[in-house]
This record gives sequence, structure tokens and C-alpha cells, in this order.
Amino acid sequence: MADQVVLLNFLPSPFGMRLTIVLAEKGVKYEYKEEDLPNKSPLLLQSNPVHKKIPDSLFSFTTANRSQARVWADFVDKNVVDFWLKVWTTKGEEQEAAKKGFLHSIKLLEGELGDRPYFGGETLGFVDVALVPFISWLSVYEKFGNFSVEEECPEFIAWGKRCLQKESVAKSLPDQDKVYELLCS
Repeated sequence: MADQVVLLNFLPSPFGMRLTIVLAEKGVKYEYKEEDLPNKSPLLLQSNPVHKKIPDSLFSFTTANRSQARVWADFVDKNVVDFWLKVWTTKGEEQEAAKKGFLHSIKLLEGELGDRPYFGGETLGFVDVALVPFISWLSVYEKFGNFSVEEECPEFIAWGKRCLQKESVAKSLPDQDKVYELLCS
């Protein structure tokens, strides 16, 4: 039992989705435990006593351009995540600025992706895993922000569809409508 991996998660968490993809890619079996974030379990508090959040540092992907991948994954965490939250949680001018920042960030990522099927080249890589969970949130930020990511960033949507063809991703990401329903109903 000591070697048993337990994944503490909250279904719409993009950070938890990252972990489920990595565990699937690595073939690691785990026990899934859904967390009630307002009433954190003793296991969660014990596992992450400083931040009292679901831990999310399991990545061990290696690539020829590992440092470049880390830069882009950091870009996702510091730009895409920030704008994504603001599109969802703000109104008016602040939301419009967040929408523009979000789309600009996605367009920069499209440029980095180029003609490759994945950011990792021919296979799913570190940046793909960092970014792909946000595909599950499309309905949320499109409805809250009143815009279409597909119209603005079609290469991003095409990349997301390729990622969803991978079993590890398809099984790890909840349906967009389910995320919307959980968070907005």
C-alpha cells in the first residue's frame, strides 16, 4: 500500500488534468480521490501542508530542448492561466483586456507550435501537457468572454483535437460542457 499512488483532484482543475495525463503516459496506476476543496481531506493537508492545495509537480518529460519547453510551460502558467482566470472572473474593461491577452498568448503558442503536430514534436511533450487541460475550459471562457477561440485561433483548436486523439489525454480531460455545468450552474 505504501507504493500506491493516490491522485487527489478536483475534476475541473487543469493542474489535476496534467497529472492524470502524465500518469497515463507513464503507465502509472493510481487511486483517484476527488477533493472537496472547501473541506480539504486530512490526506490533502498532510500531502501539501504549506499551500494546502492539490500538488502538481510530477513532470519528468525530457526533450532535446528541455529548457525551451520549460520556458513555454512557464509562459502557459504565467500568461495563459492568468488571462484565463480573468476572462472567467471579471467583467467590462478588465475582462476585455484579459480576452485580448488570452488570445495573444494562444497566438504566440500557435507560432511556437508551427507545423509540428505537438509542441514535443511528433509526440506529446511537456508543453502539450501544460496547455491541453485548458481545452476543457473552452466553453467556460467562450461563454463568459463572449468570443470564439476557434475563430480566433484555429491552429490551437486543431492541436487540441490532435491531443484529444491520444488516449491519455482523452481519458484525462472532462467534457467542456461538464466543466461549464460544474462551475457555472
